[in-house]
Parts: sequence; C-alpha cells; structure tokens
Amino acid sequence: MGKAIAIFNQKGGVGKTTTNINLAACLAFQGKKVLIVDIDPQGNTTSGMGISKKGLRNTTYELLVDIDLNPRDTIMATGVKNLDIIPASVQLAGAEVELVRLEGRERRLKKAIEVLKKEYDFLFIDCPPSLGLLSINSLTAVDSVLIPIQCEFYALEGVSQLMNTIELVKRTLNPGLEIQGVILSMFDGRTNLSSQVVQEVKKHFKEKVYKTIIPRNVRLAEAPGYGLPIILYDPRSAGAQAYMEFAKEFLNQEALNG
Repeated sequence: MGKAIAIFNQKGGVGKTTTNINLAACLAFQGKKVLIVDIDPQGNTTSGMGISKKGLRNTTYELLVDIDLNPRDTIMATGVKNLDIIPASVQLAGAEVELVRLEGRERRLKKAIEVLKKEYDFLFIDCPPSLGLLSINSLTAVDSVLIPIQCEFYALEGVSQLMNTIELVKRTLNPGLEIQGVILSMFDGRTNLSSQVVQEVKKHFKEKVYKTIIPRNVRLAEAPGYGLPIILYDPRSAGAQAYMEFAKEFLNQEALNG
C-alpha cells in the first residue's frame, strides 16, 4: 500500500509546486512508482510537467465531482519513467462551490485515491495555497503533510494557522494525519537572513526539519517553463543535486520509520 502525502502551506510562493514536481521526479528516478495529484486550480504542477491544461477530459475536477468515474481514467503518463499525474483543469476553480452541496464533501478525494494507493509507492498531492474545501479534501485523504517553507523574512508567518488547520482535520476527519517533515527552500547562502530563518524553523519544528536545504537556483526557476523537472532540465545544477539529495534523505527517513 502506497503512502499519500499532501504538500501544503497556505502561504503562496514557498516552493510548494517546485517541491512536488522535483521530489516526485527524483523518487521516480530512484525506481519508486509515483503519482502526482494536482488539486491546485492554478494547475502549476500540471503545466510544470509539460501538460497543456486545455482540452483535458478527466482531471482532478472530475475525480472530485463525478462519483461514477473510475479514478484510473484520470491518470496521465509524464515524460518521466515511473511518474504519473492526475492533472488539474481550470474547472477546478469552481469545484469549491460545487463540493458544498455534495454528500461526503470532505472525503471525496480520499474515496477516489484509496484504490490508487495499491498501485503506487507514493502519491503527492499539490494543494492550493488556501484553507478551503480542496485543501480539506487533501488533508483528509493523506497519511501525512510535507510543509515547504521558504528562507525569507515572513517564513513563519501563518505557520500557527497552518498547524491549527492540520490539528482540526486530525481531530475531526483524519485522526492518523502526521507531519511528514519540513523542507526549507530558496536558501541564499550569501545572506544572514536565510541562516536566521533556518535556525528559527528548526527551533519551531525541531527534528521534523530535513537536513537537506534547497538553494535559490536560477535553473530550478527556469525548468517549469520548459515543462521539465530539474533532474531532466539540468541534472548538473545545484537545484537538481539538492532535490536528489532530498529524495535520498526522504527515503532513508521512510525506511527508518517503516
């Protein structure tokens, strides 16, 4: 049975999509069978994997609202071996409103991906940067939450709200929900601020913070524009090396916890 992980932070611009694409791709490179579920209406993970959002027939929108749809019919192959995706479409923006009137609205995603967990080692859900029904569905469906935090001035702003949301879902909808870990991104070694943020985050989350830190890297920022994970766009870049290191640390931690 595979493990479902939500990549979540209600703060935008923290490297959530970058982490989703690149951690998933690096794990796939190491032979793991991985599925990305893009539940963010912006669909950045979908386009970042080189998939056009126009004309898609079965997406996360249909997965949530069409109870008769076979979840396997929403899966698309990517250009990376062992890595598949359930893409997002623009219709997903209206799903919040439609879900309100549907039965079991908070558990629609959980029900849909349960069957898929048997076919993958890891499922990563790219959540929207908000606390609406799409994020609640994601947190209800997963085993754990991976929190990306950027090494910038307001890094910890909103973290208490984030933790309150996770606790609320744990208490009411998903008692087994855990914090998978915290990954620090956009680190700039030339500034004192980045180092200070690292210390603050470690003080707050303690052993939950991964040792690997993702640097601020131009090639990493360019890769989504070409629809490629960094490991294919520029495997020798500092960004690619950092995400491959992160994937190894992630797997080591899983082996220890397993």
